[in-house]
Amino acid sequence: METYDVVIMGGAVMGSSAAYFLAGNPDFNGTVLVIEKDPTYAKSSTCLSAGGIRQQFSNTENILLSKFGAKFIKNINSYLQVENDDPVNVDFTENGYLILATQAGKPVLMQNHDTQIAAGANVQILEKDQLKEKFDWLNVDDIVAGSYNIPDSGWFDPHCLTMALKNKAKHLGVTYMTDEVVGIERTGNRVTAVQLSSGKKIGGGVFVNAAGPKAAQVAEMAGIDDLPVHSRKRFVFLYKCNTRLPNCPLVVDPSGAYFRPEGQYYICGISPDEKNDPDCDDFDMDYSVFEETLWPILAERVPAFDAIKRISSWAGHYEFNVKDQNAIIGPHPVVDNFVFINGFSGHGLQQGPGAGRGVAEQIIYRKYQTLDLTCFEFERFAKNNLYIELNIV
Repeated sequence: METYDVVIMGGAVMGSSAAYFLAGNPDFNGTVLVIEKDPTYAKSSTCLSAGGIRQQFSNTENILLSKFGAKFIKNINSYLQVENDDPVNVDFTENGYLILATQAGKPVLMQNHDTQIAAGANVQILEKDQLKEKFDWLNVDDIVAGSYNIPDSGWFDPHCLTMALKNKAKHLGVTYMTDEVVGIERTGNRVTAVQLSSGKKIGGGVFVNAAGPKAAQVAEMAGIDDLPVHSRKRFVFLYKCNTRLPNCPLVVDPSGAYFRPEGQYYICGISPDEKNDPDCDDFDMDYSVFEETLWPILAERVPAFDAIKRISSWAGHYEFNVKDQNAIIGPHPVVDNFVFINGFSGHGLQQGPGAGRGVAEQIIYRKYQTLDLTCFEFERFAKNNLYIELNIV
């Protein structure tokens, strides 16, 4: 039976980030295996996301994770370029994020703004007249203020980041295996091995759950049946508008709808009402979401969007933490060689580098060294000490 010091189950942005930070740490000299069933990542949550990065969160730790994410992306070649390879390019478009608020939403916007400023985020509040002056294509009749995050905010190519993390991790000695975990062996309070669909059995010292929307199923294999991570489908629609919107950031409407430029086109999406947001794992499209829900919102907010044409669309999945919409990071309190990096609820891509670094620190030092992520511990659910994130897009 093959044995590794660390076995990571899932190789998209979370798994590959943890692998990179482990292998790149001079205090770690162990072996790392990443098990990923699809090396193309064609249906991974990471690569089907909208690729956004922002610091407009309600929790300090989320702000700081995304601040590090921005630093990582903007200096990516100092982290991920492999000697003699071409420079890494993730096409970071630093156009910013704009979160709009009506009168009813302004108190929360301002409360979050205070938290963001205290954490050192580049966020400013724009009043109605400032919004109209800066974005003259925007209808602000019902808007009283907007939170504008720039620089360090915008969007980038999630597939390029994932492949760059993987490439660098492999260069540092990490082994990648194309396979799927179908069973987990546990003796007492320790996981001892994973069973793979190929028939292989892999032993290990530490096991990391980086399985995205499948995280709860992986945890159940280890006898942990209370991981509150569910797979929730989200649609992204690509559409054409003949009118260009100068300096367009990613805009979040008070309705929860968002839109941003994508090359010569635009993309948009919206999270459904929680009463109409069932667990699912299919990728079937519902085009009525665009026609009946999003288009009227878009046309109201940007008059030029009254004349648009849908070009294409796709579905992906959030690894949605139904308890408090926040990440779950760190070791299980009982099965302490089983480590979580799950439940990011839509903001995982931008926080992948910081979360991966934190998991690596926990494995190597048994404590956080750079950013304290204790607030994301699994134990908070048993303690009924939820850490609710208000700014979910």
